[in-house]
Amino acid sequence: MTSLSPQSSVSGVSRIRVGSAPDSWGVWFPDDPAQVPWQRFLDEVAQSGYEWIELGPYGYLPTDPVLLTEETSRRGLKVSAGTVFTGLHHGEAVWEKTWAHVADNAALAQAMGAKHLVVIPSFWRDDKTGEVLEPDTLTPEQWRNLTSLTERLGKEVRERYGLQIVVHPHADTHVDSEENVVRFLDGTDSDLVSLCLDTGHYAYCGGDSVKLIETYGERIGYLHLKQVDPEILADVRANQVPFGPAVARGVMCEPPSGVPALGPVLEAAQKLDVDLFAIVEQDMYPCAPDAPLPIAQRTRAFLRSCGA
Repeated sequence: MTSLSPQSSVSGVSRIRVGSAPDSWGVWFPDDPAQVPWQRFLDEVAQSGYEWIELGPYGYLPTDPVLLTEETSRRGLKVSAGTVFTGLHHGEAVWEKTWAHVADNAALAQAMGAKHLVVIPSFWRDDKTGEVLEPDTLTPEQWRNLTSLTERLGKEVRERYGLQIVVHPHADTHVDSEENVVRFLDGTDSDLVSLCLDTGHYAYCGGDSVKLIETYGERIGYLHLKQVDPEILADVRANQVPFGPAVARGVMCEPPSGVPALGPVLEAAQKLDVDLFAIVEQDMYPCAPDAPLPIAQRTRAFLRSCGA
């Protein structure tokens, strides 16, 4: 594990604001009996030493900004971003439905003082059941739909809500591997579309986070810090296990036991010399309610040892 020197920690990593998200507490859905209540999430994320959170699935945390501001403020928490899922490769036919979903999330994120909206492409197979919903590759027309409508989304979200969209490459979506991420970046306007680099998902799909930061640094607008267990990942790949069941097997693991090493990722990010959020996400759905807190506390301590 490469750690950061004291000098680089002061000059660079101090511009990286570390937080966590409902995902690290096993939260994937607005309402699910397997998930901890939102009050417990807020209590425990603050207890773990984080100051920044994401909103998670819309409706999990209160959607009334007055109530949510009261609940976060009294715990010393601030919101870095909201998150939306989109299927823009389907073209104009899905725009209105997509925008309605985006607008609710963006309005709440804006009201909470956030500056980012994390955009995740829709899954090609169901994240719970593994059912194949559509082909795992896009046609040229679908790629054009994806890039052009994502640019439109970036423009609309910025003009109406003052937020920057950051697109999140994700397992079991069409923006996953290095090849597809690079194709997406090369096909979109850097002024309108930035990337949320999730280190765990990118490794899950065979990518090298440090290489991506070094090559496309100007497009990195946000980070999710996550690791995968290489042994479980090898079995997942060999048996073509869908993402949801893979998470249930523990494919996303507690740092620093997995890959990629987060020290080099943070070092590469610090060299960009820009302000970045680095939000910890350890996919844990479903998990025992008492599991997330000690993991979160150890992970925050580990990141401090890396200078973050």
